Amino acid sequence: MMFRHKRDDEPKIDMTPMVDVVFLLLIFFMISTTFVENPGISVDLPDSSSEVSQSEPQETKVFVDKSGTIFLDQSQVSLEQLPARLETIRAGQPEAGSFVLMADQDVRHGLVVSIMDIAQQAGFRQLEIGTEKKPLK
Repeated sequence: MMFRHKRDDEPKIDMTPMVDVVFLLLIFFMISTTFVENPGISVDLPDSSSEVSQSEPQETKVFVDKSGTIFLDQSQVSLEQLPARLETIRAGQPEAGSFVLMADQDVRHGLVVSIMDIAQQAGFRQLEIGTEKKPLK
């Protein structure tokens, strides 16, 4: 009886699973980095169960952090400086832009109302308050 001798092939490493994993990681990081909307300002938005509408591109965002510090266009402004800055921005917008207030949930209600009133006096007609969607239970 004659037996065939097995040929010793060189071992091969299949790279397909590794390439798949690398592509999945690449896609994950590309998608997750687009969710960083406003880095640098820590604001804990209140929850809301209603659906948030997408604002038009011509929007002015004002942030108020936990300590009551006001930020407009990533620069800190005081409550006294805010009307003049908003009027300047509003004068530069040919059409009605929207005003979005992104206030921390621990900020005093009176400060939020004051800022919304200043925005309305500056000529903004579409006033919005930024919230986070309430997680489903």
